[in-house]
Amino acid sequence: MSLLTLKNLTKSFGGLMAVNDVSFDVEEGSIIGLIGPNGAGKTTVFNLITGNHRPDRGEIIFNGIHITGMLTHRIVSLGIGRTFQTIRLFQNLTALENVLAGRHARMKSGATGAMLRTPGQKREERDALASALRELSFVGLQEQANQLARNLSYGNQRLLEIARALATEPRLVILDEPASGMNEQETTLLIDLIRMIRDRKITILLIEHDMSLVMRACERIVVLEYGSKIAEGPPSAIKEDPKVIEAYLGTGD
Repeated sequence: MSLLTLKNLTKSFGGLMAVNDVSFDVEEGSIIGLIGPNGAGKTTVFNLITGNHRPDRGEIIFNGIHITGMLTHRIVSLGIGRTFQTIRLFQNLTALENVLAGRHARMKSGATGAMLRTPGQKREERDALASALRELSFVGLQEQANQLARNLSYGNQRLLEIARALATEPRLVILDEPASGMNEQETTLLIDLIRMIRDRKITILLIEHDMSLVMRACERIVVLEYGSKIAEGPPSAIKEDPKVIEAYLGTGD
């Protein structure tokens, strides 16, 4: 069953066609990779899905709901969480506070409850704290809960972004270059983490330049070049596709 469907998605910025008539489905419970050279339109596709940009044409359907052009906070509330290519943590807050910021999307008590410290608001705060600590433990950062985000290693900042995204209780999590800046050992652990996220019945769509990660973690891959989809299929087919080899993976002399 398709959890996310993109239909003829198109977006240009001035005279630059960033995404050109792109269509693909993301099946529920799958791990899908979106790859392509720099400037191929991958992050723009992510930004269209999450409401950071509005498409010029096309449709985005999530869990049967048309979310095209919907506001970002509404998309998060429907069950789409994400990380970013450039880390966007609150650097002067602790790791725990960063994850609590993600958890805020699921909190219902308003300003009145916060001021009056109602029993419901207190209970919600306790639940949020427990949830945030669970997500930190899940990504292996429980010992760094009280560290400022800026003091974490680059790899751990990447993991913290994932924990924050998971705190929103997503059905689909979008990871934008999660292995960027990681060494080989960290990347191997990240692959295990991605599989563990899927085991929680969370669907994963990721952009990644590390082909080792993509080929090992993803069940299906979509390839973009100059904003257009040039291939789609399982890793075994993608790595043998002549168009993909020429456009992205490189040809031998």
